[in-house]
Amino acid sequence: MNAHVTIEAGVCGFRTEASVTSDDDQNVSYVITSDCEKIKALADSIANLGEIDAYEEISPNSNSRLLTCCHDTLKGCCAGCAVPVGLFKTMQVAAGLALPKDIQIRLTKE
Repeated sequence: MNAHVTIEAGVCGFRTEASVTSDDDQNVSYVITSDCEKIKALADSIANLGEIDAYEEISPNSNSRLLTCCHDTLKGCCAGCAVPVGLFKTMQVAAGLALPKDIQIRLTKE
């Protein structure tokens, strides 16, 4: 199964797109493009992981390789970037572990 995500991360104005592919409904691979240099570095780091086992990623008995890679790559102000959660949810859809449904985060200042 294939899944695609477009993420507009917020005030930074950067846009990220990812295609996630699973040939066996378990292991996924990513193709990520972005205008953000930090996300481009993240895309390289994720590519270096090779295929990712989606079942292992969601297991409560193991740490997510994807989210650990995101945490290790995105430092400083990018630690709260919305891209990692978008990549994670797209992995779930590609592996048949979730239905495709948009995610919304609304921010306001009070």
